[in-house]
Amino acid sequence: MAVWKPDLSEREATPEPVYLRRREFLRLGAAGALAAALPAAVRPAGPAGPELRITKTTNLAGSEKPTPWEAVTTYNNFYEFGTGKDDPAKNADSLRPRPWTVTVDGEVKKPERLDLEALLKEFPLEERIYRHRCVEAWSMVVPWLGFPLADLIRRLEPTSKAKYVEFQTLYDAGQMPGQKRSVLEWPYTEGLRMDEATHPLAFVAVGLYGRVLPNQNGAPLRLVVPWKYGFKGAKSIVHIRFAESQPRTTWAQMSPAEYGFYANVNPAVDHPRWSQAKERRIGEFFRRDTLPFNGYGAEVASLYAGMDPRKLY
Repeated sequence: MAVWKPDLSEREATPEPVYLRRREFLRLGAAGALAAALPAAVRPAGPAGPELRITKTTNLAGSEKPTPWEAVTTYNNFYEFGTGKDDPAKNADSLRPRPWTVTVDGEVKKPERLDLEALLKEFPLEERIYRHRCVEAWSMVVPWLGFPLADLIRRLEPTSKAKYVEFQTLYDAGQMPGQKRSVLEWPYTEGLRMDEATHPLAFVAVGLYGRVLPNQNGAPLRLVVPWKYGFKGAKSIVHIRFAESQPRTTWAQMSPAEYGFYANVNPAVDHPRWSQAKERRIGEFFRRDTLPFNGYGAEVASLYAGMDPRKLY
């Protein structure tokens, strides 16, 4: 009896992770293309929160147009609500973003609890249009609404010992059903070096497209660091800690060979399982070149002078 042999060698076959993610990439392109093709008056917007008053708008994405609302709010990484890209939009209704407080402690002159509504009254809200790059090689252009992180840090008065800022996401499996699974070490924790946190580009977002931040995008407030991969942007922040030593961040602890503390966008350094040289902008079919520091090198490269760029991932 003849023995069946495959036509392809094992190394020629489509890798299993790529095969399993095919629907994700098809949906990525389709969502952006559909939303872009519809007139604004009939474009599906999904549940939109109240409008927020904007004091000014700054376009930091060049001539690129923002990714449509439908794509920005339905294609997300937020494992607290599930690991699928559409899980956050489907499952985040359980989050209660009001009332909301943020605990501040560590190397700070006066530990305190911040009330979100008081912060929104204290800081003028501006719109900033940033490029956003995910480590999985997809990208967006997002019109965030919020205020500079540096302004908040000055308000909190860290001591001279504070070298890092740590951010923690809410840990409440009742509100965040994805936390019932041990896919990550909860609560989600991220951090920045102090000079990164006080850089003018670092941003605290409380909204997008001029409206209150949707739950699936990190309501009620999240971190935006546009020159870094998206996982650095801690969402639904409830705890800010100033520290003398580098904090233990979630992905760097879960998979240190793949996700480092700095996570600066670097097309020259591949992820162990895929190249970072190209990215797919949502709504576009063809991949484009990934820009060093996500295109913000002129502003932030000096922060890392003398450091090995291959170790900044």
